[in-house]
Order: sequence, then C-alpha cells, then structure tokens
Amino acid sequence: MKGSELKRACLDLIASVDEAYVTTVDEHGYPQTRCMFNLRSKKRFPRLVDIFRSHNDDFMVLFTTNTSSAKITHIRQNPAACIYYCIPDGFEGLMLSGDLEIVDDPKIREEIWHPGWEQYYPQGPHDPDHTVLRLCPTKAKGWMKTEPFSFEFPDKK
Repeated sequence: MKGSELKRACLDLIASVDEAYVTTVDEHGYPQTRCMFNLRSKKRFPRLVDIFRSHNDDFMVLFTTNTSSAKITHIRQNPAACIYYCIPDGFEGLMLSGDLEIVDDPKIREEIWHPGWEQYYPQGPHDPDHTVLRLCPTKAKGWMKTEPFSFEFPDKK
C-alpha cells in the first residue's frame, strides 16, 4: 500500500477508533502517555466530521483537556508530542508526531463543544479549565496489516 491509498487507510483508522493515545514529555525528559477522546472518531463525534474534512491532507487533530492538567505544563515546556491510534486485532497502528499547540481561539472551543462535557468543564466551552490542543503532524509512521510505513507532511503552519 502506497501514496494516497495508504493515507486513506490511515484516515479511516483515525476515524474508526474512539480513543487516541497522546504522549508528551515531562519536566524530567520522560514520555507520559494517556488515553484521550479521539475527536476525529466518526461514531463518537459525528458532528465534528465536517471540521476535520478539510484536514484530510494534513491530518490535523484536536483534543480537549483541563488547563490544570500536567500535560499542559509539559506542552508549555516542550511541545514535542505523538499521538497513536490503533486496532491491535487488525494489525493497524498509526503514530503522528509533531508539536502540540495550545489553541486560544474561543470560536474553536465552541465549535467542538459537546453536551456532557460539563462534567469536565462545568462552566461550558469558555471554562478557564477547558483547553483545546492542536497537532499538525510533521511525520507519520505505523503498521497496516503486514506492511510498516512512514511518511512526512509538508509544513502547513
């Protein structure tokens, strides 16, 4: 599998899983991985599909997290991160790497807001403890069935 077929398979993988594993680097230089909602999941977040449709070439991803979380401290000190999506039984895995960015745009907070998130951010999309993160990956690598792969993204920031 090569080129556009591989990229389509990667996008299908991202859209099909509910979670993403996000790794940041702590203040001691150690990786810290946690499971987060995959906002590109078509099943779990169907109303966000249109937001990501224009990012099929650059694979941009968004996450929400608490401003008070350790990962925000990590990102401020060192934005290098990776995101991993997988279907272990299907022998499919994709790692996207690049710099995580803290997004300050209130419009994006509102656009991606979901009912029920009040349990995490009681004041709604503009809760001071609600932060949006964006990764515009620079590299991708992984495994599709029996084939390892890697590719890079042009700088589109």
